[in-house]
Order: sequence, then structure tokens, then C-alpha cells
Amino acid sequence: RYGAQAAEATPPVAKMLSKGIKVSAGTDATRVASYNPWVSLAWLVTGKTVGGLRMYPQRNLLDRETALRMWTEYVTWFSNEEGKKGRIAVGQLADLMVPDRDFFTCAEDDIVDTTALLTVVGGKIVWGAGPFASHDAPIPPAMPDWSPVREYGGYGGWGATQRNGAPLQRAAAAAMCGCASACNVHAHAHAHASAWGSALPTSDAKGFWGAFGCSCWAV
Repeated sequence: RYGAQAAEATPPVAKMLSKGIKVSAGTDATRVASYNPWVSLAWLVTGKTVGGLRMYPQRNLLDRETALRMWTEYVTWFSNEEGKKGRIAVGQLADLMVPDRDFFTCAEDDIVDTTALLTVVGGKIVWGAGPFASHDAPIPPAMPDWSPVREYGGYGGWGATQRNGAPLQRAAAAAMCGCASACNVHAHAHAHASAWGSALPTSDAKGFWGAFGCSCWAV
């Protein structure tokens, strides 16, 4: 399960494809994986981590076309949308992007730094940069309407906007890990700092709210 040999086949994408198994690619959309698709594409093609360490042997690497199809055409089988999207073709959704470099000819180590110059969704331009900057649309407000991004400007980016009862000091405290009410069960250190900075008397360890648990509920 562990060691260099095991890491060479985690997962064995090339072998799975050769066996006819349906495989696609994605970001996973969590903190353990990047939202950037080019990070994934670079890994599939080069076998290198974001730090440049090569983990995959040549036999486990994919050619660029196969890697790209895993991100586009192959995904549609899993979502039951084959023939509806995933390709630039008549009758399929007009979702496409123009990269700032040629994915098929650029150096392998340059794949990870690829960015979009133009993004079209449903036939509508939603992003433009460089020569397409004049076509760029304003960024829509974060959804849902109660998203913390609207208040603080994104993850870890505490904006100047403040709500009543939520001063900037509270946001700063929530960004620190040295919390006084650390919970050995939930371990949500940021949540504790936020709770301690709220109007609720959670900082009174001898009081009703402070006596019951880790204050996670008070976030």
C-alpha cells in the first residue's frame, strides 16, 4: 500500500483505460485537489507533482489527447450526457475555452501554467483576458446570497465589509489556530475562535454556554 512502487499506480489510469474501463478526470473540488484543471492535466501527462517530483513511470502516463478527452468527452458518460456536451460539435452545448498556449505542442512543464484567454458557456462569453479582455463580463455575485464570500471577499480574504456583531477582529481571530477553547472531539480551531468572538458568552467556561462542549454550534 505504501512506498514508491505503490505510488506509481495511484490510480493506474492508463491501465484502466487499456482494459476498457470508463474513466474521467475532475478537480474533486476539495482542499486536497486543485480547482485548476491544468494541474490535473499536467499530472496525467507528465506524472509530476505540483512540486516537480516525478511519481509516475512512462507506462502509466497518458498522451495529451487522451488526457484532454478525460476532462471533456469522457465525463459525459458518467453524467448521462453523451452527445450533448464534451466536444466542439454541431448540436452540442456551446461550452469552450481558448487557452493562452497550445496544449498539444507546449513544453510538458508549461502545461500546469496554462490559463484561459476566453471562456464561453452556453454560447455566452463569461471570461475574457488578453486580446479578449474587452469581451469580459463582470463577475456575478457569489451564490447563494448568504455566501461568506460576499462578506469577506473569498476564502482567507477578509474584506472590509462588516456585519453587525461580526467585526473584522472576529474574522481575524477565526484565521488563527491558537484557540483557547480547542475541542479534542471536533478539532475545529477556527470555529472556536469565531464563537469566542461572537456575542454569545462562550468565553465563560463556568457559564451555561461555556460549560457545554466546544462552541462549534455557536459559529
